[in-house]
Amino acid sequence: MRQQLICKACGGHSFTKGKLSNDNISVTPIENLCSVGSPLILTFCKDCGEVASIKVKYAENF
Repeated sequence: MRQQLICKACGGHSFTKGKLSNDNISVTPIENLCSVGSPLILTFCKDCGEVASIKVKYAENF
């Protein structure tokens, strides 16, 4: 069952997802800087912009 998110900053219930705008921004493994890595996906409140979570899109790359 999916849990309803509540914004810690404003109490809002409306969230959306987005990615960091620069295509060169990604998370890469510490051990292998030449690795492909993965973009970051942010879940944030549509009312105030507070970020509720940051997720690595392709965790399998690690």
